[in-house]
Amino acid sequence: MVRQGVLEQHPPKTPLTIGFECSGDVEAVGENTEGIAVNDRVIAFTDYGAWSEVVTVPAKFVYKMPSNMSYHDGAALPMNYLTAYIMLFDIGNLQKGMSVFSHNIGGGVGHAIGQLCKTVEDVTLYGTASAHKHEAVKGNVTSVFNRTSDYCQEVRKLSPAGVDIVLDCLCGEDTNKGISLLRPMGKYILYGSSNIVTGETKSFFSFAKSWWQVDKVSPIKCYDENKTISGFQLRNLAFQQGQDGYIRTVMNKLFQLYSLGKIQPVIDSTYAFEDVAEAMQKMHDRKNIGKLILDPAQEPKPPKVQSAPSVEGASPPEENKEKEENKDAVVNGDQQ
Repeated sequence: MVRQGVLEQHPPKTPLTIGFECSGDVEAVGENTEGIAVNDRVIAFTDYGAWSEVVTVPAKFVYKMPSNMSYHDGAALPMNYLTAYIMLFDIGNLQKGMSVFSHNIGGGVGHAIGQLCKTVEDVTLYGTASAHKHEAVKGNVTSVFNRTSDYCQEVRKLSPAGVDIVLDCLCGEDTNKGISLLRPMGKYILYGSSNIVTGETKSFFSFAKSWWQVDKVSPIKCYDENKTISGFQLRNLAFQQGQDGYIRTVMNKLFQLYSLGKIQPVIDSTYAFEDVAEAMQKMHDRKNIGKLILDPAQEPKPPKVQSAPSVEGASPPEENKEKEENKDAVVNGDQQ
């Protein structure tokens, strides 16, 4: 969404280094920095710029990793688990015996939602995911439905009264469906708008369609039906609204859950920086199950070698090899 310029109304200008989270070792600290020292193993939550070998971050968004946490887990944890925890517990007030419906249950936030729901007794979790992800997520959810199915009807069959919490990262027509799934005292939380991303480039039509498909929210209707409609945007909370202290409190709770083995980031695959285009395409096509990680220490994949067609009269392989060696001798003549 950042790449297409649809993440926010005024996206930053290019050239731009993307990336909102990273992990690594502290190489240097500014004057009067407290609580963080050189060589500390840390996670950093950034307002862009994380896809780099060296990242500069305000100390208030840097967190010491638990001793048993790997760098890959550290890089996979912040955005997904902060988002899931705050929505479920601080906005949704998840309690024993409640029910939750969430889209994209096979993605990074989806796995976090599934794991965190399991920390509360007798929680029912319904979710949508692409068909090829169902097997991978079935252990985290009570029931999973194809994202293109009539999931409202399927949920109503299992829970005629509706659900207590709906978590929506799609927007558009799914917003109206999500609100309709709420039972009295239920809470709908919008935390994304990925329906806007439909092709390889920014589409004004997709943006307008998603906006027009959302019914106008009537406070009187919410009042009559005893429903709550809310939104959550983690980056704005951190970088625009000054809630870094609150976010640190939540992060400490997540570290405790990790150390107790109650949460574990699910990592789909790891890529070298040079292979970022392949990683981005996999995410764009919704093929990842869990988190995609960029690792600056990883070697890039070798380029695909295509066999050259045989040409009549061409030199044999041995002769070609000899010519290449002679060519190197000329190019590196200062070393001969």
